[in-house]
Amino acid sequence: MASLYLLIPVALIFCIIAVRLLLWAINSGQYEDLDKEAWRVLMDEDAKPGKQDADSDQQDRHPNP
Repeated sequence: MASLYLLIPVALIFCIIAVRLLLWAINSGQYEDLDKEAWRVLMDEDAKPGKQDADSDQQDRHPNP
């Protein structure tokens, strides 16, 4: 019974901390646009023309054995 006098306030403190962290995350924009990053992985970006030419030069200089 004596341990409940310690455990109940500790549990309440943990709950208050968890609620404050949740509210901070919501107010700071942590949950804004959750799908953007997931879709970015699936988007195929076109290669830039200048970069593609540089890659072909590298392949000509170092052929695979």
